[in-house]
Amino acid sequence: MTTTATRTLLALSAAAAFGAFAATGLNLLVDHPASAAPPPAVATQAGPPAVATSPAAIARTPMPSLAPMLKRVLPAVVSVNTRQVVRVNTPFGDDPVFRRIFGIPQERIARSLGSGVIVDARRGLILTNNHVVENADAVQVTLADGRTINAEFVGSDPDTDIALMRIPAKDLAGAALTEIPLADSDRLQIGDFVVAIGNPFGVGQTVTSGIVSAVGRNNLPGAGFQSFIQTDASINPGNSGGALVNLDGELVGINTASFNPRGSMAGNIGLGFAIPSNLAHRILDQLLHGGVVRRGTLGVDLQDVDPRIAKGLGMNEPRGAVITRVYPDSAGGAAGLRVGDVIVAANGETIDNAEALRNFQGLQAPDAQITLDVRRDGRALQVTSGLREAPKALGGERLDPRLAGASFAELPESLRRQGLTGVLVESVERGSRAAQNNLQRGDVVLASSNGKFSDLNGFRAGFGSAPPQRLVLRVLRGNATGDLLMR
Repeated sequence: MTTTATRTLLALSAAAAFGAFAATGLNLLVDHPASAAPPPAVATQAGPPAVATSPAAIARTPMPSLAPMLKRVLPAVVSVNTRQVVRVNTPFGDDPVFRRIFGIPQERIARSLGSGVIVDARRGLILTNNHVVENADAVQVTLADGRTINAEFVGSDPDTDIALMRIPAKDLAGAALTEIPLADSDRLQIGDFVVAIGNPFGVGQTVTSGIVSAVGRNNLPGAGFQSFIQTDASINPGNSGGALVNLDGELVGINTASFNPRGSMAGNIGLGFAIPSNLAHRILDQLLHGGVVRRGTLGVDLQDVDPRIAKGLGMNEPRGAVITRVYPDSAGGAAGLRVGDVIVAANGETIDNAEALRNFQGLQAPDAQITLDVRRDGRALQVTSGLREAPKALGGERLDPRLAGASFAELPESLRRQGLTGVLVESVERGSRAAQNNLQRGDVVLASSNGKFSDLNGFRAGFGSAPPQRLVLRVLRGNATGDLLMR
């Protein structure tokens, strides 16, 4: 074996061993508090006591270490501290006497911890997770050297869980900012070594390592549009928004979640997920230039291919997304897609069901060109289609006067992955006709007297012809479902 091969093998072995060591649960510290240990035995001879150190080399071969790379990278990973004023509700509402007797304040301060990554030192740009800073009234970041700086919120995209902040890059006391260069995450392969950096449980900046366990994961419950990197590097609460880097110190992902059937606070079990750097970069560019993330859509309604549908369409297996409606003036219609077409792949990516195709579309830009593998009338063909911008919100007055004052938006993807379809009532103006009809902010409209629909496109299409004489909305409010008559 050559010297180069030997060094490579030692590097990989040491990195794997380091990952296993770093993944040791924090629960050990909680369940077994640190106690004083007897001092190690030392020789009775004169002179300073012996100190145990790791060998710098074995058989004249230098020991591999991640330390040189981490010295460059660690200053670019920050701790994120948020502050939110939360109203304290009581059974007696705002009764001041009740609050004074029982010492219940009107408001309390909620604080949370997370991590962030400096990706542009010149402009002071920091990427983190949306759930780290969501609804925060104030955000501070603490740099690796201990400096704490107020951060400006630039924008966020809840459906990919990316948020962008800015801190001053000039006139800072002390050292200049350090950034992490972005890698091409599309080149990641299963088995590549990666290192996760963040602030788990608020204990301080921590490094763990592992390998890429999978790429393109998109079946996590409760998350939005997904194309996650899966890793066995430990990702615990507080790591959210931190860096996942390769062995060259380049950013390949933003740590975002860990999976544990017992809940995230139970700790890491080797199932960590990160948002690929290429996706995060695309979101950053849109947030920086306009503040709004635009997405593409085919403009079609979809349904899973179950065994009954597969048999009726002459397919060998129940797989894919079957088109049940093509909307007028849609990208899919312009490309020649038809009702009954089954889409089984998009840009070479396997499409197993309707959710997979919706997830694929949600990660594309409005002007993207895509290639679809389609089954039509028992034969296979490819269709090339553009995409058009998916609407984000729609004023009720544009649909029907009885909805004036309400704004409707697409459901968050996290709700869709819980099985909901429909549209969200984003806001209702006080005193408006919609408010008088008892429509409330946060309602989910599941169906109307115009028929069922799955998204904002479908909701709007139902009002395309003559308005219904009697307009009834089926609404989910909290855990209760009911019908509202719009007058």
